Amino acid sequence: MKRILKWSNEKMLHLDGFGQFCLVAVITRKVGPTTYIVYMGDISKDDISTSSLHTSMLEEVVGSSRASKSLLHSYKRSFNGFVAKLTEEEKEKLASMEGIVSVFPNEKKQLLTTRSWDFMGFPQEVKRVGVESDIIVGMIDTGIWPESDSFKGDGFGPPPSKWKGTCQASSNFTCNNKIIGAKYYKIDGDFGGGDIQSPRDTFGHGTHTASTAAGGLVSNASLFGFASGIARGAVPSARIAVYKVCWHDDCSDVDILAAFDDAIADGVDVISISLGGSYPLDYFNDSIAIGAFHSMKNGILTSSAAGNSGPGSASIKNFSPWSLSVAASTIDRKFITNVILGNNMVYKGVSINTFNLNNSMYPLVYAGDVPNTQAGFNGSESRNCSTNSLDKTLVNGTIILCNQLIGSLYGAAIDAGAIGILVHDDDFQDDSAFEFSLPASFLNSKDGSGVSHYINSTSKPMANIAKSIESKDELAPFVVSFSSRGPNPITRDILKPDLTAPGVEILAAYSEARTMSGREGDTRVVQYNIESGTSMACPHATGAAAYVKSFHPEWSPAAIKSALMTTEEEEGWRRREGEEKGGGGGGRRRTGGDIITRGGGGGGGAGGDGGGIATIGGGEATAVVLRRSPLLLSLSPSLLLFLFSSLLPLLSSPFSSVSVFEFKFEPKSSHFFRATSHFRL
Repeated sequence: MKRILKWSNEKMLHLDGFGQFCLVAVITRKVGPTTYIVYMGDISKDDISTSSLHTSMLEEVVGSSRASKSLLHSYKRSFNGFVAKLTEEEKEKLASMEGIVSVFPNEKKQLLTTRSWDFMGFPQEVKRVGVESDIIVGMIDTGIWPESDSFKGDGFGPPPSKWKGTCQASSNFTCNNKIIGAKYYKIDGDFGGGDIQSPRDTFGHGTHTASTAAGGLVSNASLFGFASGIARGAVPSARIAVYKVCWHDDCSDVDILAAFDDAIADGVDVISISLGGSYPLDYFNDSIAIGAFHSMKNGILTSSAAGNSGPGSASIKNFSPWSLSVAASTIDRKFITNVILGNNMVYKGVSINTFNLNNSMYPLVYAGDVPNTQAGFNGSESRNCSTNSLDKTLVNGTIILCNQLIGSLYGAAIDAGAIGILVHDDDFQDDSAFEFSLPASFLNSKDGSGVSHYINSTSKPMANIAKSIESKDELAPFVVSFSSRGPNPITRDILKPDLTAPGVEILAAYSEARTMSGREGDTRVVQYNIESGTSMACPHATGAAAYVKSFHPEWSPAAIKSALMTTEEEEGWRRREGEEKGGGGGGRRRTGGDIITRGGGGGGGAGGDGGGIATIGGGEATAVVLRRSPLLLSLSPSLLLFLFSSLLPLLSSPFSSVSVFEFKFEPKSSHFFRATSHFRL
């Protein structure tokens, strides 16, 4: 999981000319030509070659001599667009041309189980249908580790006849009847940093998400004995199509759009994307929103991660109205890492520590007392264990107490020869545990102060960090602190996220090209790993959507989305006290949270049907809202469009009334749709 910087700018969006669309991606720099994305919308119905159209448009802007070199890529399977190198002046000229919806720079997106499905009320023996093997789940991510037991092709027949995709097989990668397609995208051609030019996953992220959504059943899966059980996805019989877009330099918009372009045309049923940007963009300047829009128009639901920038308001990263935005909640499993001091005091910290120090005691030092003075550091800098700030002579062979971990993520402690790390961070939220490449434990403010007092009160402080203990979290589920919150920062009338799914300490398949923690000094290579993030929550919702799709292949993306949003058990929801005020470290209390925290609640769909159903498309829409009591009909047009994402989370079953709204799309209006009729049954 990667934490992302918070943003707070709030812009309202009025979409003019929201009818036909084409997409163009253009690449630029501050000096000279750079990379931009120009979006045009749907593929033209004229008998004009899309690539020829793009070239001719560029010739008008940059001249015939530069046009072919400027054009880097054309999107032409599912929507219309291209990638090109332009100057700022050329970009402005292109943006003013007829047929262009938007022109925006190519930027980077970041990467945002044994127990989780059972905890969701989605047991292994849930009712299934034979056509589950015809469902194709498209994963836009870091690739996949095809040798994992979660992706064995044994027992599968040939791919469904609707499949139009391909497999970029190579000497180090092959597909099977489980992984039926795999492609990789790097339009700029800039490989490096350990990148493998194939769909093979070298990060672990894509393998983890794919097995969570649609991995097969694997018995006795665990991480060094932790989280032991049967690893499985929601739809273990479904097929997987892989679209690798992330590399050593993150995930480029131009590659993300190329993946959507292919996935839609290839015939996938659901798309899962656990990536996100650093700040909010208008819908048609956002590669994921654009791809999800055309997916929706082609009957494909896109499930996206909400982001890991919580708990601040409007911190959500993926919030387009036509996609499923998924927040992260806990499951009833947590990991405790005890810290034993030389005075026999024991403090309960948080981490996933697989190391065993065999009850041996080691010298304990405070980072602020051991600065690297020869390099010009003082205690106020070394206390945070920042890069090169620690004196190797004083740290080597010790357990070190840091106030925070900044810089190279505890690399300074490793470089200085530390045996283990304790972190005393007043801002730390103890509702999720993370892995380290050496023994480590996070302590809350009170316990960290206790360790600090012990160091200052004895001449030879000693400590031990125990191997983690797996325990039951009686307060689960609650929305984890890092999960990004709503509402929608662009269109405030839309309530986001849509629902919550397990995203904390999830065990799933992993890449053996990466170590367990992915950190310096780690030599542990594992087949299954425990990860946290909305990246892990997203494929849970993807799998649930694929399950519903297997029962109702005719349902629209919005129908599946609303079914999941209205399939929730309100009983048992919790949240950490004070989290909606941005507070941390407080106690917990029983409460359900609010709509901008968890949306419609915990997505399920284990019965294959769901609650209320709403349908929506690119032109006209009908919302069928089910409710116990009569529904108020005096709603603004913008709210009417988003009934299923704002009102449906509030509904309950059984329903005794049905209200039907029909509304017409008006591309030149300041609102998206105009209500044309409504009636109540």
